[in-house]
Amino acid sequence: MAIAHHRKKQPALIRQQLLDCAARLASEHRIGAVTLDAVAAASGVSKGGLLHHFPTKAGLLEAMLDSLLDRLDAAIGAQMRRDPMPHGRFTRSYLRAVIDLRERPEETGDWAQVTLALLSEPQLRQRWRNWVEKQSEDFVGTDSSVDSQIVRFATDGIWLADILSSHSSTAQSQQAVIDRLISLTHK
Repeated sequence: MAIAHHRKKQPALIRQQLLDCAARLASEHRIGAVTLDAVAAASGVSKGGLLHHFPTKAGLLEAMLDSLLDRLDAAIGAQMRRDPMPHGRFTRSYLRAVIDLRERPEETGDWAQVTLALLSEPQLRQRWRNWVEKQSEDFVGTDSSVDSQIVRFATDGIWLADILSSHSSTAQSQQAVIDRLISLTHK
């Protein structure tokens, strides 16, 4: 009598493996390369296994964005814990978390592709909008000033400029901009 081989199921691990593979495909070949077939093949997971976790490409892209937002939330949270001043804390932490992405090029590539997908995928734009609205609601008491909003808009601009490599400047001038933005959050 043959005994069937039983592999221990690890759905959370498989799900993360699929997300990591999708992010790698997007970073290496652009977001258009992220198809269910390509992710299944590149990850070594059957297409049925992939469909168990992500029944549609839209679901996979949403999960990619959610995963990145979870990492962004963690980075912002870490920055906030180091910042003793409540007024403008979220905005300063958001700015610092975005600037810190420069130190993690592998994550910057993931963000670059998802950011480009935000432009063409309405469901992703809505998820981003929901995240922004939640932050606005959560920090209305400390980060609702016009200056804080200007800093968050500027942070988004820095993020986009980094993704597009559209602005060249010295480290000194970049730091001067960051310092100026941080000073606005204290008003």
